[in-house]
Amino acid sequence: MTRRFATLAWAAAICTYLLIVLGAVVRITGSGLGCGEHWPLCNGQLFPPLDDIGTVIEWSHRLVATLVTILVVGLAIPGLAPGVRESKARYVALGLLVVQILLGAITVKLALPAWTVVLHLGTAMLLLATLLIIATSRRSSPPDPLSAMRRGGTTVLVPLAFATVLLGAVTANVGAAAACGGFPLCNGQVWTSAGSLAVIHWTHRLLAYALAIVAVIWAARSRRTGAALVLVMIAVQIIVGAIMVLNGLPRVLQAAHVAVGAAVWASVVLATPTVRVPQNDEAPGRTSPGPSANSREVTSTS
Repeated sequence: MTRRFATLAWAAAICTYLLIVLGAVVRITGSGLGCGEHWPLCNGQLFPPLDDIGTVIEWSHRLVATLVTILVVGLAIPGLAPGVRESKARYVALGLLVVQILLGAITVKLALPAWTVVLHLGTAMLLLATLLIIATSRRSSPPDPLSAMRRGGTTVLVPLAFATVLLGAVTANVGAAAACGGFPLCNGQVWTSAGSLAVIHWTHRLLAYALAIVAVIWAARSRRTGAALVLVMIAVQIIVGAIMVLNGLPRVLQAAHVAVGAAVWASVVLATPTVRVPQNDEAPGRTSPGPSANSREVTSTS
């Protein structure tokens, strides 16, 4: 992979992470309609007057989304980097970007229904994962992610992390964040009887606890370089979540919870091993042949 291509992939991944955090800020501050129901324009204008904090937040989110679009489209340009023509991951990223843009438009046009917001976040997480896989590939063509997960023992860890993040989005967007008081139990109960919202919140917590247990077992068995980072990020996320609940869900901690949750997801993806992609003239599992007998003969007689 050329340095330019890798730098572009990292820039796209970092901006996508920032986009996820800004998206959470938009939701937490109630700024989702800061640009009205207009899309892609903001209040009917390309550059709206920024005299309202809701407009500033939503417009900033859209500007970062535009930057992500430029970077991801740039990755898909043929010939950007020699030898990456066969890479399919960057076209997967482009497809996810298109879905993300459409979901963003639908979310605004339908006045922020919870299901579109959750799908919007889920697609953003998948886009972030794809960009990280591209950025950390050892060769120009990223490995098959499913094959890489099997090799690294992360077959359970990766989908569990994604499910935990996604159910966290459901918890926040259907109004279930305040349904479970106390920590680590939900309203002091092992299994809550406080209604459907409490069940959603408690299920999210149970997934988070399960993720922590699975991550510890995986880290002990695999001893991979990124295992410590995964464990640290999960521990930080649980601590932030506990403090947030015990202090009445302050906005700053809600945003921090989403930011650390996205970092947990990113650390899990980064811990998934990449595999060396063989050269075009090299069969998988074989090393390049040494000097031929003829070449050795020439060397000995010269």
